[in-house]
Amino acid sequence: MGGCVSVSMSCDQTLNQVGRFLSEKTNYIHKLKENVETLEIATQELKDIRDDLLTRLYLEEEQGQRRLATVQRWLSNVERIESQVNHLLISGPTEISRNFKSKFDYGERVFKKIKEVQVLKSRGDFRVMAQRVPIPKVEERLIQPVVGLETVVENVRSSLMKDEVGTLGLYGMGGVGKTTLLSQINNNFVDTDDFDVVIWVVVSKDPQIESIQETILRRLGRCDEEWKHKKENEKASEIKQILKSKRYMLLLDDIWSKVDIQKIGVPLPTRTNRCKVVFTTRSKAVCSEMRADVEKEVKCLALDEAWELFRMRVGDITLKSHPEIPTVARVITQKCYGLPLALNVIGETMSSRRTIREWSHALDVLTSFASEFSGMQDKILPILKFSYDNLDDEMLRKCLQYCALFPEDYEIDKEELVEYWICEGIIDGNKDRGRAMNHGYEIMGTLVRACLLMEYEHTDFLKMHDMVREMALWITADLGRNKESFIVKAGARLSHVPEVKDWRVVHKMSLMENQIERINTCPCGTTKLVTLFLQNNNLVNISEQFFKYMTELKVLDLSSNESLTQLPAEISKLVSLQYLNLSRTGIEMLPVGIKELRKLIHLDLEYTHKLESVSGISSLWNLQVLRLYESNVPLDNGLVKELQFLEHLKLLTLTLKDASVMERLLNIYSLRNFTRYLSLDKCIPKSIRISLMAESSDRCSHEMAYPNISGIQIDWKQQNMTSANPMCFRSLTRVDIVNCEGLRDLTWLIYAPSLTILRVEMSFQIEEIISKEKLLKAENEEGKFTKPFLKLESLSLRFLDAVKSIYWSPLPFPALKRLKIFRCSTLMKLPLNSQSAKGCDLVIDADRIWLQGIEWEDEATKNRFCPS
Repeated sequence: MGGCVSVSMSCDQTLNQVGRFLSEKTNYIHKLKENVETLEIATQELKDIRDDLLTRLYLEEEQGQRRLATVQRWLSNVERIESQVNHLLISGPTEISRNFKSKFDYGERVFKKIKEVQVLKSRGDFRVMAQRVPIPKVEERLIQPVVGLETVVENVRSSLMKDEVGTLGLYGMGGVGKTTLLSQINNNFVDTDDFDVVIWVVVSKDPQIESIQETILRRLGRCDEEWKHKKENEKASEIKQILKSKRYMLLLDDIWSKVDIQKIGVPLPTRTNRCKVVFTTRSKAVCSEMRADVEKEVKCLALDEAWELFRMRVGDITLKSHPEIPTVARVITQKCYGLPLALNVIGETMSSRRTIREWSHALDVLTSFASEFSGMQDKILPILKFSYDNLDDEMLRKCLQYCALFPEDYEIDKEELVEYWICEGIIDGNKDRGRAMNHGYEIMGTLVRACLLMEYEHTDFLKMHDMVREMALWITADLGRNKESFIVKAGARLSHVPEVKDWRVVHKMSLMENQIERINTCPCGTTKLVTLFLQNNNLVNISEQFFKYMTELKVLDLSSNESLTQLPAEISKLVSLQYLNLSRTGIEMLPVGIKELRKLIHLDLEYTHKLESVSGISSLWNLQVLRLYESNVPLDNGLVKELQFLEHLKLLTLTLKDASVMERLLNIYSLRNFTRYLSLDKCIPKSIRISLMAESSDRCSHEMAYPNISGIQIDWKQQNMTSANPMCFRSLTRVDIVNCEGLRDLTWLIYAPSLTILRVEMSFQIEEIISKEKLLKAENEEGKFTKPFLKLESLSLRFLDAVKSIYWSPLPFPALKRLKIFRCSTLMKLPLNSQSAKGCDLVIDADRIWLQGIEWEDEATKNRFCPS
């Protein structure tokens, strides 16, 4: 018949198919136990794939990328099937015991679920997981209110809008306000569409092409670990590829010589592409070298503008404290020559001087400076020295000098800076470390208020104006007469240790951020050297003789030398050493001689991924700070025992891979109280039980990652308590819970009254942060608790599939500044009301649609935190 297809099949084939079908069905029951085990293993493997993927994804998202929809769909499917498998396994015993049909149906569902899990596993290999998100066109810069630049800014903007102007140079002496002017130009384009991207680069005296390239790539969202290992020409090619289709404006701050932007990879600005390059420099000659289409001199302020700025800095209360002060103040203003930096610094210095004699003395000193120095640029150093000399005590002056050890425009880490000051003995840290840290921060605040240091965009960092840095170096070199006492060649592209005529006079040396690979020097007579910075070089080898005579060295920083695998035995000669930083080095073993460093109080071994052991560390009995976070050192019970001998320890960072070790460590009061970062990786205990007694009031922070922990139990033993409300983790200020399985809640955080940062991520079984049931039980046993999170400043919840509640009622959150919620689909209410976080300018970082859809306490709360 037309259109028909005849199919014939042998009897054997038919029987084989029927046999396989019946065998499969029979296996639903006969191999049920085996299939259940297979399902459990396959599901765990699927979860491991998901966890690894989320870790990679998290890193990419931290770099500003956005996950692909296909990846999110796969993750959602894993979440769905994981829930189904859990339900299937829980209901198994009941289903099996009912009857044969029920057991058969259950076996069939197990068999089919195995196939679904295996299909998902096969689809979990993503080469690309995220894509770059659009970068902001302009990054607004923080600047203080200034005087007299409005007209200049408008003139520069007008010039830049002309098609024939591609490159514009701003030149003027140091301290005249060029960087401030460039910042205002940058901010002028924040709310416009004139450029696709505005890029800010600080160049400074010793420019490095690769450093400039990395700054540009980072601004373009392309600088990652892979690119850091690319060659200069490869980075240039990438930059060119990105910028050739964009209208860009490149702002180069503080250049001292010609910068070849084509070598960097930046296309030349032309009439066609309408791109712009704006730079600042002290030299008009550099404007010619850069072939600037327009050159504009940034001049000193006119006398009336200078007076207005000086008056703002001094303040009307001081100026009115004596009838003659305003007259003297106007003369002092003239002595500052219209330089904004000098006016700011001297104005701040004089703001607390309220007698006419103090003002007259200041005028006498500045007048004598003017007679000694002829050139305008030379005059600013003694003017700044006047403020330096007027600092309240020698400690402030020493702390300011220390900041000059870093390269120009360097972002100085505040905490690290105070550590240096403590270890060098500038600040006394022997009695109370907490007070010493507070003293250090107070000193930094004083220097910032005096305009001798600047707060950076991020409050954890400081910067030093290059003219203040020059002044500090000039003073430490005995006003330029003894330049070898304070040798600073930071960021100078050196390939070897510079030649020193007389090592006997060297007091401090900074060779950080260079390209030094080998140190073969044998410096004799280095008995006065107290500080040595060698961080961020390419060190491979240090000769045995280099440290031989450095008997007074107190601070040695060798961090970020990844190729440095060993230290010379002669390090044992550094008998006065108090600070040793080996973080991010390739060090494999600590030399035996390190045991001789009896005065060492700070040892940093973080991110030492090749370090195998710190055995014998208990001999460093003066140690106050020990950092082992993300090192390769196996933290076992033997090391915990050694740590107990460090009776002066005040700060400890750790990475743990054994839950039993963690339990033992947290049950040792002296170690638990001072642990700052703590992570536990891929362990599966049933629970961790911590027995706690009264904590000291010392504040430090902990970072805790508890993967695969099913519970954290707190046993409070009341001994000599003066308060009915036990607070076990009084020193705990930061907690990170990452990649945790099994943990249902974090109610134990009620014992952490000083908590300031809480980050919980990729913990798929957490259902609530604080459990009402557990809190009420704790209060019944131990007494009423205060509201949690009274000091919390930042709360971040990401990838929490099961979380439904942070807290069951609104909390005051008097310090909360940032709340980040991401991929928490079951969280439908926040513990906020219209009175929460009053005066904190709380920023809620969350998906807008999710934020609008959640349940708010009332309309006033919604209007405050989610305005339409």
